[in-house]
Amino acid sequence: MARITHIGHDKGNLEEKRQTILSLREISLKGGGEEKIASQHKKGKLTARERIELLVDENSFCEIDQIRKSQHSELEMEKIEGDGVVTGYATINGRRVFIYSQDFTVLGGSLGKTHAKKICKVMDHALQSGCPIIGILDSGGARIQEGIDSLAGYGEIFYRNVMSSGVVPQVSIILGPCAGGAVYSPALTDFIIMNQINSFMFVTGPQVVKTVTGEDVSFYDLGGSEVHGSLSGVSHLVGEDEEETINLAKKLLSYLPSNNLDDPPQEIDDIEENGQDILSDIIPEQENEPYDMKKVVETVLDQDSFFELQESWAKNIIVGFGRLDGLTVGIIANQPLFLGGAIEYNAADKAARFIRFCDSFNIPIITFVDVPGFMPGVKQEHEGIIRHGAKMLFAYSEATVPKLAVITRKAYGGAYIVMSSKHLGADINFAWPTAEIAVMGAEGACNIIYRKELKKAENPEQALQDFVAKYKKQFSNPIRAAEKGYIDKVILPEETRIELSNALKFLQNKRIDIPKRKHGNIPL
Repeated sequence: MARITHIGHDKGNLEEKRQTILSLREISLKGGGEEKIASQHKKGKLTARERIELLVDENSFCEIDQIRKSQHSELEMEKIEGDGVVTGYATINGRRVFIYSQDFTVLGGSLGKTHAKKICKVMDHALQSGCPIIGILDSGGARIQEGIDSLAGYGEIFYRNVMSSGVVPQVSIILGPCAGGAVYSPALTDFIIMNQINSFMFVTGPQVVKTVTGEDVSFYDLGGSEVHGSLSGVSHLVGEDEEETINLAKKLLSYLPSNNLDDPPQEIDDIEENGQDILSDIIPEQENEPYDMKKVVETVLDQDSFFELQESWAKNIIVGFGRLDGLTVGIIANQPLFLGGAIEYNAADKAARFIRFCDSFNIPIITFVDVPGFMPGVKQEHEGIIRHGAKMLFAYSEATVPKLAVITRKAYGGAYIVMSSKHLGADINFAWPTAEIAVMGAEGACNIIYRKELKKAENPEQALQDFVAKYKKQFSNPIRAAEKGYIDKVILPEETRIELSNALKFLQNKRIDIPKRKHGNIPL
């Protein structure tokens, strides 16, 4: 019988391989080297790995593709382990996420073929595993040396952004430059978070702008956080520095489910509520006097739970997440402090986008209504208020999550319809006694309805006041709408929290059969 001889491992050879692996890991950890790391710190910026450490639970990050290099042998450049991006998976407050963080110390964080493939790999894992994907962007853009392969890499990432949309939450944290085609990946994600110091986003940089248009503009004025936080509406949140910006991302994730099949998270411990009595005094006696709707929202929700998004853009409408009895809810509300709460084209876009996110991820929507109408004016019409307003109508009608609404004061004309009215499929609609539901304001309506009588009146001003009082009693109150079933219940302001809470409990298992179709055609 033949004997089998076992050949022993060469311990010396194994130790050499072990040291090689450890050496490659060590090189990768240093990124572009100590000098470039120091330069990064001098700008007030953290390194790619330092940012990940701030974001995730301690010792939870598992890196993949750590020593992967560019495969382009013809490139005349140094091939550094990791190729300018750190990728992997970790937990944040115990919940699983996939992460990529661009490393500006390596070739300016520029994106080449290998860099893109690393990002695509974690995006594929996130989609298949039902986990959020978080991108930390700090890059000089496409790696010119790799030509079309770099452009192809961006295209592969964009495609995955779209395939992941509505399936897993996608969050982009901008902590450096993000220019050219690179801006379209974060633009395709659900949320963009910037910081005030080093975040820049633009399709064409200041030099190109000056060459083409003659305009002289700085990086910050062209695509800084203030521009995108207040003018363009591109960013959702802005932090003062990198640490606060990363903490904003962590807080945002605490409101979101991991994927579209999960229920939104619920915090059941230590639920505190605000005193509800102050709601009775919040509506001013003067009909057109503004008040802060945010106070209504914050009072109704669990204490300190409201998390506003896009706070400085389209201020006439409020959107954000909150908790009601610990359950995540999406909030949309008119803000009478700005433009009287009227809906203009930016507000319509802001609301529609948020409604569709909540609907994608099973987050109930609560709408607080005080709206005098759509904003009038030549600019509004020329900027497409018809098209933009239709987005809100489409989004509310399409949404199948529980939809609740509370009318606090005005709800006039087409704007009444668009703000989660019964006619667009809202489930439960409440109104305060101060609610005025009508085609238009009482005075404007009476000037039209009683114009003949007013012309004949000896005292037109007194006659108008009498007609207005009559009109309000007959039409501009919630009783008439409740009689017709358009309002489910007229409630006292201090009853708002308990009524919303009870309604949500009974609507949590809501199911709707919708017509079979590939997708609707929202008026983009």
